[in-house]
Amino acid sequence: MSILIKLLGTAISIGAGIVATKLVDFAWEKGTGNKPPKDATNLEESLRDTLVFALVSAGVGAVIQTLAQRYTQRAIANFKKTPELT
Repeated sequence: MSILIKLLGTAISIGAGIVATKLVDFAWEKGTGNKPPKDATNLEESLRDTLVFALVSAGVGAVIQTLAQRYTQRAIANFKKTPELT
């Protein structure tokens, strides 16, 4: 069952990452009025915008990864506390 909980944690992490990416993209468009600078070959986008977007995206990703790991560890700890039904 522990493997199932770890897989569930991974799935939650991936799903949260997808949602966070959409949220960061939406917030960037609303805040700047421009699409997020994701195309590395587009030299018309400023380096400052690209770096700020990369930092914000990385920060959000780190927070999501940490929360998903904590959730998974908490779920495993709770699973180990409960007696197994046979």
